[in-house]
Amino acid sequence: MSDINEIACPIDPSDASALTAWALARSRSLGFAAVGVCDAAASSRGEELHAWLAAGHHGSMEWMSKNISVRLDPRKLVHGAQSIVVVADRYHDGRPDQRPAQVVDPATGEFESAGRTARYARGRDYHRRIKKRLRRLQREMEEAIPGTRGKVCCDIEPFMEREMAERAGLGQCGKHTLLILPELGSWVLLASYVTTAKLNATAPNLPHRGDPCGSCTRCIDACPTSAITPWSVDATKCISGITLEERVRPDPESAAKVGDWLLGCDICQEVCPHNQPTRLSLRMGTHPEYDGRNAAFSLRAVLGWDEPTRRAAFGPSALNRVLAQHVRRNAVWCSLEVLRRSSDDPVGGIVRRIAGDENENAMVREAAREVLNRLSQPLKLD
Repeated sequence: MSDINEIACPIDPSDASALTAWALARSRSLGFAAVGVCDAAASSRGEELHAWLAAGHHGSMEWMSKNISVRLDPRKLVHGAQSIVVVADRYHDGRPDQRPAQVVDPATGEFESAGRTARYARGRDYHRRIKKRLRRLQREMEEAIPGTRGKVCCDIEPFMEREMAERAGLGQCGKHTLLILPELGSWVLLASYVTTAKLNATAPNLPHRGDPCGSCTRCIDACPTSAITPWSVDATKCISGITLEERVRPDPESAAKVGDWLLGCDICQEVCPHNQPTRLSLRMGTHPEYDGRNAAFSLRAVLGWDEPTRRAAFGPSALNRVLAQHVRRNAVWCSLEVLRRSSDDPVGGIVRRIAGDENENAMVREAAREVLNRLSQPLKLD
């Protein structure tokens, strides 16, 4: 990684070639795994977005249906925008998790059943980490070229980040809707700097132009809840949507299939051929800020959480937006798989207590009763 003082921003705003070369090199020096540039033009996928929303596939993510005109045109996000610098941050190298998920009880030293978190949410909050680095690029460009304005976007802004990443030549979206980068797969997080500066668009140089999947349907076949259809995901069925976004009562048929995923899900990425660890991918590594903390939590412990305990357990994590009552509800659903494997697991007694406690949170209690009801019935195989 280059020293930050080795790459000075060109001061001639009319030299788009020099400015583009600097933006690409500077982004790489900041630790991003891939970078590209595209024009700040309107999205071509408005019809697809409206159809997805009309079908209700955004579920509880009501914010997706707001600021549509801004989401579809970055020039409404930044008035006078001409260019977008798109970066990808690699957070995982493809190596599998331990299954079934277990953690060590610090009091006894014994293993106990656990629920996993999606890999992108492990460790510190990625929104802050990525934005902090990309804002250095923004600050340096805007200090060097007075009058230049822009905005850094990472996940939460109304912005079609995957489409812009495709335009910038970083990769192509797979059938699971995630961006697949050559040699890196989809274990990446995206961010963008929308700027009024004029840069040259980078030409894509991809081995699978337009479709990185071909006839492969591994992600579709592996999804336990059938949430994936080619290039579309129904968030009301998606385990990530259920465990991270659903604030009330998820579809019980889908919730019963969360397995050991407490917060988020990586199944569609785990089975993707592009995401399997190779000598090259392991050698390339990940950014050191992704340290793997909070990879799994004891279900027994989570079922007893209150808000202060939850905040202390998560720390400065992207998971912090999920309240204790929702994490506990998820832990109840995770216990279904645990108790199917071993009916005498200690979480069984806790779930039974929750189900019979009229003073318990209604959402958590209802989930516990649903789990116990399903355990009393023969397991239905699809």
